[in-house]
Amino acid sequence: MDTSALREIIFDTETTGLRPEDGERVIEIGAVELVNKFPTGNIFHVFINPEGHKVHPDALRVHGITDQFLSDKPAFSEILPDFLKFFADGTLIAHNAGFDMGFINSELARVDHPPISPDRVVDSLKIARKKHPMGPNSLDALCSRYGIDNSRREKHGALLDAELLAEVYIELLGGRQATLGLDHDVEPIITSNNEDSASHNSAAKRPVALPSRISQDDIQRHNAFVETLGEESLWKKYST
Repeated sequence: MDTSALREIIFDTETTGLRPEDGERVIEIGAVELVNKFPTGNIFHVFINPEGHKVHPDALRVHGITDQFLSDKPAFSEILPDFLKFFADGTLIAHNAGFDMGFINSELARVDHPPISPDRVVDSLKIARKKHPMGPNSLDALCSRYGIDNSRREKHGALLDAELLAEVYIELLGGRQATLGLDHDVEPIITSNNEDSASHNSAAKRPVALPSRISQDDIQRHNAFVETLGEESLWKKYST
């Protein structure tokens, strides 16, 4: 890949609970790769054994991932090499990134690995709040705003949420216009499900110009008014 290309990792996590400082653990990571604002098709998706830490009932209602399902999944230490390889050099984007990064860095600390610097992280929720200050700015609300199909999202899932967020993120940055700096070696992929955006360019010009709303009487009265302004009037100069 061109070293000048912009690589971004859109990711999401599911967890056993809300607070990593209370010992809650990451149980799912889903991520998709963008290069110059286009998805490359490269993804990262793992379920993780929380090593004896039980899924809180409130969290279970959100994502539906059970202790039994996680019992034979690898520990974070086992998926670490693949995680670091995929996340290595990209800018990381998450919705409410402080939550996800708190859990990721907590897992990294458990295996004595340095934390990921906040300089590498972009919070798409902050972007959404700045662009749409009246909200709402949840992932579901933004999908609805931008016409992105989230009908498969019956429960939260890290990979599905990352895929949806990738589409939302592109729209937050201006949709198709955000990709004008695309490297010519990367083939464009349109990710928006909004049919209006696909037809925008073809609808930019009217085939027949609209008729003027200014009547002949309006023109005559305007000219008569200009005559009263004197020879040095700007209106006089531009109307001759």
